[in-house]
Parts: sequence; structure tokens; C-alpha cells
Amino acid sequence: MPKTFSDSEREYIKQRLREEAKQCLTLYGVRKTTVDELVKRVKIPKGTFYLFYDSKELLFFDVFCAFHDEMQEKILSEIASVEGPMNVSQLTEFFFKFYKMVEESFMLQLMTNGNLELLIRKLPPEVAVKHAENDDINVEQLMALIPNMKSDNIPAFSAALRGVFLSMLHKHEIGEEIFDDALKILIRGVVIQMSEGVSL
Repeated sequence: MPKTFSDSEREYIKQRLREEAKQCLTLYGVRKTTVDELVKRVKIPKGTFYLFYDSKELLFFDVFCAFHDEMQEKILSEIASVEGPMNVSQLTEFFFKFYKMVEESFMLQLMTNGNLELLIRKLPPEVAVKHAENDDINVEQLMALIPNMKSDNIPAFSAALRGVFLSMLHKHEIGEEIFDDALKILIRGVVIQMSEGVSL
């Protein structure tokens, strides 16, 4: 970063880029949003954009990760605040609530119109791998909060939860009128596999 930007200016520019990227993702999607459009909205020179992000895809992925992390923080915080032992039904409801928050956000549109898949394809491979590793760490933190949870195969449990999450891409094919019930069944199945001595 150039020394002409103070820490607060850098944070402000980055925040504004994220805000406008989120708006553009909702309005135009990945393909139709250009760096020119983003810098015009933020009112910065194009060269300044590249001081913060090497590509628009990395900015969009930053927006995706920030949303993802915010949702996970909410879930971890809520689970940590529960007094007494949690059962499978409570855990299922926690995860279901998380998925519904995603469904009601800008993220669902990003997922269902193919933009998320396009975005991930355009990322450097190491960025997607690092995100998956962070998911594993978050699942490990989650499991540490709940007594009697298995911890012998965290990457597989993390991948299973991602798989349930990605089922939202196929809500129409699964059946919109029964999707929520089907989603709860899928979540419950993963939670049961994660559980060891947790009451049903």
C-alpha cells in the first residue's frame, strides 16, 4: 500500500469496495460487473483498485468470505450461549437457521445464477483451498463447543455441511414446496453422524 493512505483511509476504501461489489453482484453478477464500474462507484482511480485487489474476482470472493464468516460467527456465538447439553434436534435447527439466513441474503442469487461457480473457477486454486481449510477450522471450533461430538474426521464433516449448503442450488429440482423439509433431513443426517452420545 502506498504511504499516502493512512490506515483509516485504507480501511475505508476497502470497505467501500466491498459494499459496492456486493451491490454490483446483486444487480449485475460477476460477468457484467467491471473494475471500471466499481472504481466509478467508489470514486477512486483504477490504479488504486489494484493496490487492494489483483482482480475483481478476488474482491467478490472477499465479499463472499466476509458474509460466510459473519454467518458462522453468529452460529458459533449462538451455540456457545446455549446453557445445558444440546441435542440433535437443537443442532439441526441451528444449522437450518444458518442456511435460511443465507437463502434470504444476496448470496442465494449469487449461487443460483451460476455466478458463485464462475467466481470460484476464476480464483487462483490456492485461494479456494485456503477457504476450504478455514471451513474445516470453523467446524472444529463448532464441534469443540458441543460435548460428545466426534472429531476424527473433521474435513469430511465440513465437506458434508458444504454439500448440504450447495443443495440450495437445486431447490427447484428437489421441489420448492418440500425443500425446507428435505434440507432439515439432510442436516439432521450430518448432525447424527457428527454426534457421539448426543441425545436425539
